[in-house]
Amino acid sequence: MPGLSPKLPLSTSSIDGYTLIKSYKELVAQNLKNLIFTIPGERIMNPDFGVGIKRYLFEQNTPETYQVITARIKKQVLKYMPFLDVKVQFVELAEDGVADNELNSVSIKIKYFIKPLKMADVLNITVDQTN
Repeated sequence: MPGLSPKLPLSTSSIDGYTLIKSYKELVAQNLKNLIFTIPGERIMNPDFGVGIKRYLFEQNTPETYQVITARIKKQVLKYMPFLDVKVQFVELAEDGVADNELNSVSIKIKYFIKPLKMADVLNITVDQTN
């Protein structure tokens, strides 16, 4: 099967030149992850694209913050990946003290259903100060 897209982060392959994604399920997962991590304004000619999950890293650990993030994810998926049904679940939103050498982090589990493929998958994302 030919490659559908380069696999990110880029790495070389002796077979294809670059390591390629060869399944639609894996391609959807990569594209969803890119949508979640891209900061609005970062993509040229498309300033609204992206959730910018890292922007929420130091927000208050409240249900309201979860609602804002969930709404942003659902809005972006509806606009840019309308072939998905998503359900967002927060695993944790931890505010650990920097004095303890621990990092603030956001952990999200996104369950999604790829309508055209009739397949379900889960994307686990953890964001902290280092990534």
